Amino acid sequence: MADNAVLSRRSLLKGSAAAVGAFTLGFSIPFTEAQAQGATPEVNAWVVIHPDDRIVVRIARSEMGQGTLTGLAQLVAEELEADWSKVSWEYPTPGENLRRNRVWRNFATGGSRGIRDSHQYVREGGAAARIMLVQAAAKEWGVPEGECRAAKSVITHTPTGRTVTYGKVAAAAAKLDVPKEVKLKPASEWTIAGKSVKRLDTVDKLNGKQVYGADIRLPGMLNAAIKACPVFGGTLASFDAAKVTGMPGVKKVVQVDRRTVAVIADHWWQAKTALDALPITWDNGPHASVSSETIAATLREGLDAEQAFEGNKAGDAKGAIASAAKRVEATYSYPFQNHACMEPMNATALWTPEKCEVWCPTQNGESALAAAIEASGHPAAKCDVYKVHLGGGFGRRGRSDYVTQAVLIAKQMPGAPVKLLWSREEDMLQGTYHPITMARLVGGLDKDGNLTGLHMRISGQSILSGVNPQGLQNGRDPFVFQGLNPGGQEGPFGYGIPNLLIDHAMRNPHVPPGFWRGVNLNQNAIYVECFMDELAHAAGVDPLEFRRRMMKNTPRHLAVLEAVAKGIGWGSPSAPGTAKGLAQIMGFGSYVAAAAEVSVSNAGEIKVHRIVAATNPGHVVNPDQVAAQVEGSFVYGLSAAFHQECTVKNGRIVEENFDTYPAMRINEMPKVESILVPSGDFWGGVGEPTIAVAAPAVLNAIFAATGKRVRSLPLKNADLRRA
Repeated sequence: MADNAVLSRRSLLKGSAAAVGAFTLGFSIPFTEAQAQGATPEVNAWVVIHPDDRIVVRIARSEMGQGTLTGLAQLVAEELEADWSKVSWEYPTPGENLRRNRVWRNFATGGSRGIRDSHQYVREGGAAARIMLVQAAAKEWGVPEGECRAAKSVITHTPTGRTVTYGKVAAAAAKLDVPKEVKLKPASEWTIAGKSVKRLDTVDKLNGKQVYGADIRLPGMLNAAIKACPVFGGTLASFDAAKVTGMPGVKKVVQVDRRTVAVIADHWWQAKTALDALPITWDNGPHASVSSETIAATLREGLDAEQAFEGNKAGDAKGAIASAAKRVEATYSYPFQNHACMEPMNATALWTPEKCEVWCPTQNGESALAAAIEASGHPAAKCDVYKVHLGGGFGRRGRSDYVTQAVLIAKQMPGAPVKLLWSREEDMLQGTYHPITMARLVGGLDKDGNLTGLHMRISGQSILSGVNPQGLQNGRDPFVFQGLNPGGQEGPFGYGIPNLLIDHAMRNPHVPPGFWRGVNLNQNAIYVECFMDELAHAAGVDPLEFRRRMMKNTPRHLAVLEAVAKGIGWGSPSAPGTAKGLAQIMGFGSYVAAAAEVSVSNAGEIKVHRIVAATNPGHVVNPDQVAAQVEGSFVYGLSAAFHQECTVKNGRIVEENFDTYPAMRINEMPKVESILVPSGDFWGGVGEPTIAVAAPAVLNAIFAATGKRVRSLPLKNADLRRA
């Protein structure tokens, strides 16, 4: 992160108002920022075109390394027929979005939806702007529009060869009516989208110019460090501010809310030092005796509970299993996990009696704005949020608790910008965690080794019950069944089993759950794909062939599975000392599979040599970006599989830093080969799906290498030593 990022408040608001002579074109009513003051027109302004032909694409989605910013800009530029070398980007603010009747629609970035949920309207915005530019040029020349064409930011009158650049006609174009309907290009005609163009944010990241939330500096800025009760459900009983108020740089010690205290100082290290010295008494509340062991006992009880929410049912699974020639049963478990963003939570807030402004990395600018409005006590018109790139999100920055805290602290220092930065320990202790679950799977095989019945009981946490209880469906959390659904476009089950029951016994411990990159698809893929491997071996059938038997009606699932099997050389001898495993699933709108080649030493040390991954996201906007996301997802997924769990003792999370919650090191990572097999007939996500197949592919390969099943993660707890 940039150490020398000294920014004014205005420089962080890179809007068209700051660009003299820039004109905004969009899918609805085009206008300049100055024209929008106090108005709420129905507009969709995606493009700012400068007289010197620079093009700024305005993108509401958040950029946290996944490449959404570049991908959306490609889609706009494609329909705009822009010169890509002249394209840059900027974030509109959620306050501006509110004033303009949500022209940019959804500011939320999560669930691998950045492109798949917005490709249509951003392309329409680019296409409308192109049409208006052509109309303006044709009108200036006095020629029919049909005689003009646009390419690389230049409009040409075909019969005469006369040309004009976009920047020269942008002002005239901005006065024209917006076309009510536009025709979008088929993917087969793309020249910018669908290509591996360089990302728009790479250079600034490499040269240190990229500003993250932790880098922000404003004139007269103070800094705050914060501590909340380490036991969820506990409160702040008391603190003795007098003990630290005389320490260097300390301005104030403040109670933020019922469970939180903060120190404000000139510099952050002064604030943290004083906070560490501050005498604090916590009331740990009703959960002070909870432990990992008590939580596990609650989940085990759920495996046998009579009541459960059904997610997928066909036939009579229990009856088919009872009459099967062979019965196979296994119980798996998956732990709490932390998002562990490299950049801890932070936000900078300025509160005065007249306004409230916040600068922060967020996955949901509108949620951050809502938090600022509520905490500030000001009406929406007097609040805004200026978004910056995220130093990691993974779902954690979809919540805005740190924004609320920053505003509540700033209210106690009116007129001074205050940057709140969580310590690493606070970030680890005050997260929202990957939900903890167990699953018992019971399958019935006939005499020919065919799976005739499967019952999968999930016991554990519901994310919706913690973050959005009103989203529950008669008490049922649909997110629990990612990858296990009976049909639809989001996570359908990939196997045709005549008798099937997948249900969920909801058991919610006091540790708050959150949407963690890959969400419930992660553990569901492990449960299903590892158990499929167990069933195949019990049936004496090759694991690939066993799956093929049940995938006749799910050809897209099968296609990615076949692709990785071919890529890893399934069916051919493995390299000496290695073994192979594979897995597949569908989630976040995409079909994914992985095959791994693994060795395990006599001492039980695991080495993943190779992973081949296949993805069908329907359309691919930037192939290199998609491949990078797939490769990065395996870093994330394998880190979780090998090293990461959050345990609970005396009601609090035990792991407070990377020494006890490590990520994969470079020397541990396998070679990852990404196969893209887009079918071109739908739009899926790519940031999360392949995380889910990382662990089961490796776990199945470990069994093939050792004959030992690992049914509980992380692998650091498994004993794979050979006698």
